[in-house]
Amino acid sequence: MNTEMLTDQDRQILLRLARQSIELAVKQLPAIELNLAEYSDPLRANGASFVTLTEDGDLRGCIGALEPYQPLVQDVCEHAVSAAMEDYRFRPVRLSEVPLLHIEISRLTLPDRLVYSTPELLLSLLRPGIDGVIIRDGLRRATFLPQVWEKIPDKAQFMTHLCLKMGGPGNLWQYKPLQVFTYQVEEFQEE
Repeated sequence: MNTEMLTDQDRQILLRLARQSIELAVKQLPAIELNLAEYSDPLRANGASFVTLTEDGDLRGCIGALEPYQPLVQDVCEHAVSAAMEDYRFRPVRLSEVPLLHIEISRLTLPDRLVYSTPELLLSLLRPGIDGVIIRDGLRRATFLPQVWEKIPDKAQFMTHLCLKMGGPGNLWQYKPLQVFTYQVEEFQEE
């Protein structure tokens, strides 16, 4: 990680604010008014996060930012709402579902570009379970958080699924040089 780790208290604050933000959005109430002076330096610093929602272990929403552009505390609140209400793969969360949601937050490091010349070299540079991966092809892009390695541990399959997620053919990474970036996350979740 190229950033200072969050304290347990910072993590609990972010998880609580994420849940409150979702509850307010589902009830169609105004968002939390954040007073940045009330938060620690790491929460006030610009940060990129993904908020992942699950229900009974199944994905229910996941939205985030790949690069920091606003204070981390604000980033988490906004992405919690987006994951609950705007993930195109799912209908918006209903009020009755809010208590069933499990919230996981991933705070991202800045992406590093991988330099490679062959598909084999690309695979050799990937670190399963450690690296999140971003691929770009023109205007299209997609990412998998490092946690996805748990479900797709094979490097070639990982890249194939990522190309499909981007909207390209699964074998695109094997015959076309893509822009590939890796990042790491500090991941934490509700008990």
